[in-house]
Amino acid sequence: MKVYLDNCCFNRPFDAQSDIVVNLETKSKLVIQGLIKNGHLELAWSEVLDFENNDNPFEERKIKISEWKYLSVENIEMNDFIFENARKLRGDFIRRFYAN
Repeated sequence: MKVYLDNCCFNRPFDAQSDIVVNLETKSKLVIQGLIKNGHLELAWSEVLDFENNDNPFEERKIKISEWKYLSVENIEMNDFIFENARKLRGDFIRRFYAN
């Protein structure tokens, strides 16, 4: 099975672990990480991850996260289809948010 972890997932282990939700999310991410390293899951990467990670102000985190790119089996490049879907999703979210 192929999985995609967003930038929040990759950064979660670096967050303060005193909150139970943060701690559980970190543990879950680490289990998934282990499954990727052991070949039970495949990791997909994207240009968006590169873009977001390059803005990471913490150099150590940036380096650790970027190392995962080399374990990925697919690199998803941005294209018109993805941009159009992102615009649509953003519009749908904004409409729902302001409808409430």
